[in-house]
Amino acid sequence: MIQFLSIPFDQSPSLKSGIAPIYLALFGFIVFWFIFKSEAVKAYYFKKYPSDTAWLRFIYMTKWLGFLSMGLFPLLFLLVTEPQRSIAYYGLNFRSDTLLFNLVASVGLSLILMPLAAFSAKKPKNLVNYPQIRALKWDTKTFRLNLLGWAVYLFGYELLFRGILLFPLVEAYGVWLAIAINVAMYSATHIPKGFDETIGAVPLGFLLCLLTLMAGNIWIAFLAHVAMSWTNSLTALKHHPEIHYSKWQKNAS
Repeated sequence: MIQFLSIPFDQSPSLKSGIAPIYLALFGFIVFWFIFKSEAVKAYYFKKYPSDTAWLRFIYMTKWLGFLSMGLFPLLFLLVTEPQRSIAYYGLNFRSDTLLFNLVASVGLSLILMPLAAFSAKKPKNLVNYPQIRALKWDTKTFRLNLLGWAVYLFGYELLFRGILLFPLVEAYGVWLAIAINVAMYSATHIPKGFDETIGAVPLGFLLCLLTLMAGNIWIAFLAHVAMSWTNSLTALKHHPEIHYSKWQKNAS
């Protein structure tokens, strides 16, 4: 007779265990990534607009999509299913007791990450992917929407990884297991971007988790990540041989 072990489904934990945040993170990233990589969605913009405008509108749309699928919608789901918890529980709060720590850590970490981002952004393998808006001619509108898009996207992104996928898991599993799960998923989302970003996400993700728990909110991770991404994007814009910002062209002439 074939024998097998029964699965103890009666031991299924509640949403408080951290199960929901993990699945929300997985589903949110899947929605974002496959729409971002969809040739059909991309083709819609390129059929409707000239190439440079299509690039701007398509990438800007995906930034808001990331904010919604990885940040806002998971947060709303948890607020509805766990009404006893407020948005402050997920790291959206302003604590007076850690305000100075937030400020010092945000500035200090940004000053470390920005030079590293600027150095790596000049490399040819980085210029293959950045700046993400592949319009050949940038104007002031493109420049500003690029910065705004990154900020919006990273707010949702950090709300997910350093809020929704951290604080509930710490309560459910303890600090070290929660950070391990967080960093593993955070690093995995960088796999499509190459080996360097995937490996680099491990120590950075670990550090951001620690700083977030020390601060009690997501602001250090959000501000430092924005500073790093803006630096990478603008450095890539400056050094890309085919992409030019019109204001710089005027100054050069």
